Amino acid sequence: MVNEEASDKVFELEQKYNEIRSPVYIKRNEIIKSIPDFWLTAFLSHPALCDLLSEEDQKIFKYLGSLEVEDFKDVKSGYSNHNFNLNPYFEDTKLTKTFMFFDEVTTKINGTAIKWKEGMSASYGVNHDKKGNKRPFAEESQNTDFIEDGSLGFCSSFFAWFSETQVVDTADGLHDEVADIIKEDLWPNPLKYFNNANEEESDRDEDDDAERGDDEDEEQEDEDEDEDGNEEDG
Repeated sequence: MVNEEASDKVFELEQKYNEIRSPVYIKRNEIIKSIPDFWLTAFLSHPALCDLLSEEDQKIFKYLGSLEVEDFKDVKSGYSNHNFNLNPYFEDTKLTKTFMFFDEVTTKINGTAIKWKEGMSASYGVNHDKKGNKRPFAEESQNTDFIEDGSLGFCSSFFAWFSETQVVDTADGLHDEVADIIKEDLWPNPLKYFNNANEEESDRDEDDDAERGDDEDEEQEDEDEDEDGNEEDG
């Protein structure tokens, strides 16, 4: 009884917090929409999410207009929306992953059945094709495909993550790692990862400038040595 009362109070606080932060996130999304490739850059700069995007996925992510993560009012369920502009890959403008928590250990997960345009579906893992180039998303994972339980195992495309509807038992150690990372880290802190990419690019530019400067110094030293040698010969 005490635990239930404490849990209800936690839910009430989370509901109030969600109401406060919602307008801030809405305003933030409006600003982000004006920044080219914002979410693609943030994903590629995230240490856990960057390996989930194949080269083909990255082409689609250029059409990602906004990302939304929201808890429902009861805080016991929520969803992640990926809102896309019109694109040559699929008909959908919104890809959604929904989570409903029935009790402390059981979660039902629903995802959008993507309406791929002709010739596109097989390229993005929706047919559960086990052929092609599979790569590990986390060395410690033993999963063969992260679409089976949302864990960071092996998969040919990030978009296969949307295709599964399942019920998982967290008591068995199963949970959607991709959703957890997006909700708990990327969504609250997208600028952190977007700025990381810009800082890394700036550092590379500085390194290139330094290397060019060293090369120019060496060339100047060689010219000075040649001039000194010519004067001595004269």
